[in-house]
Amino acid sequence: MNQKSKITLETIITAQQNIKGVVKETPLQYVASFSDRYNANIFFKREDLQVVRSYKLRGAYNKIKNLTDAELKNGIVCASAGNHAQGVAFACNKLKVKGVIFMPITTPQQKIQQVIMFGGDFAEIELVGDTFDESSVAARLFCDKNNSTFVHPFDDDEVISGQGTVGLEILNDATSKIDYLILPVGGGGLASGVGTVFKKLSPDTKIIGVEPAGAPSLKVSLQNNQNTELKEIDKFVDGASVKKMGDQNFEICKEVLDDVLLIEEGLICATILKVYNENALVVEPAGALSIAALELLKEKIKGKNVVCIVSGGNNDITRMEEMKERSLLYEGLKHYFLIKFPQRPGALKEFVVNVLGTTDDITHFEYTKKNQRSTTTALVGIVLKNKNDFEPLLNRMEELGFLGEYLNDNEHLFEFIT
Repeated sequence: MNQKSKITLETIITAQQNIKGVVKETPLQYVASFSDRYNANIFFKREDLQVVRSYKLRGAYNKIKNLTDAELKNGIVCASAGNHAQGVAFACNKLKVKGVIFMPITTPQQKIQQVIMFGGDFAEIELVGDTFDESSVAARLFCDKNNSTFVHPFDDDEVISGQGTVGLEILNDATSKIDYLILPVGGGGLASGVGTVFKKLSPDTKIIGVEPAGAPSLKVSLQNNQNTELKEIDKFVDGASVKKMGDQNFEICKEVLDDVLLIEEGLICATILKVYNENALVVEPAGALSIAALELLKEKIKGKNVVCIVSGGNNDITRMEEMKERSLLYEGLKHYFLIKFPQRPGALKEFVVNVLGTTDDITHFEYTKKNQRSTTTALVGIVLKNKNDFEPLLNRMEELGFLGEYLNDNEHLFEFIT
């Protein structure tokens, strides 16, 4: 363990005492459907069942409870993409401390409403910037101007210690040794705290950190051997997408994690839908990261005991159509084309009868008849029942002269229709 780190098993045990009676001890749940699918014993650590539907309350409450009267005098400030904000808001209300919470403008409305509900009269919201990083800059400036205390979402000793209590609960509830622990990594607070616990109490467990492919801050930092700020990130996995993780978090993660995996956003969406349909669980994109990783580890985990930390369940229902779309695209089941149609009666019928397979479904169709042209173009979206049906479909389009352009591979055009 990094000798410079102040995060120890003792600080995490102390945090567990600090949050007792306020933070829920969430269950470690055996999941039969995933266990059967991967021929392993799969357990979900259900932090989505936390009172604020994520583990973030642990660190936020531990931090704020430990602040002195002088540090609380001018209130506290935080910046968050949502879950840390809810934890801080709940803690402020519980401890009767005034807080100002900076959130990106792009934060799902559901998370904003949750912050308002949990914070009551003790939390004020400021929407600034498109990302957590931009909100964080604004929050720091506000702190300096008002001499307030900043509660960092991940790069803070007491926050990390609070998140580490998840690890204590897992080991307390486990009835047999844990071969693999899979957890999401954004800023690195959860991974640092839980990893510290496991390296001390269960050193043989393989700890796998998981990041969204569109925001691989830890992976890039490990490759560069220094904590690195990314220039651009995909903000879809809002709970785990940061341009730069915490400095001490990086140093701890470098020592406690055995591997780091990147998960495509489409696989995350497919996992969210699968977990909902099969297990009636609502998980957010960051909460699905550890479960999605099972697909990448399926050969290694056969016959093993595996724990996935489901970090949160704050999923905005209005995003479900987007998630379904991303899932279908990732699985190779949805395809968009520019189709050339002769401007004559029966052309569409010919396309449907002679080009489409019996299980293919048109889900998107845009077409305007232009009388002065012999042919015109339609934008068509098709969903397949089996991804292996794609090549035959493409071949029939080409042979019969309907194919104008396949759009899934055209990044510049594709962004206008998905």
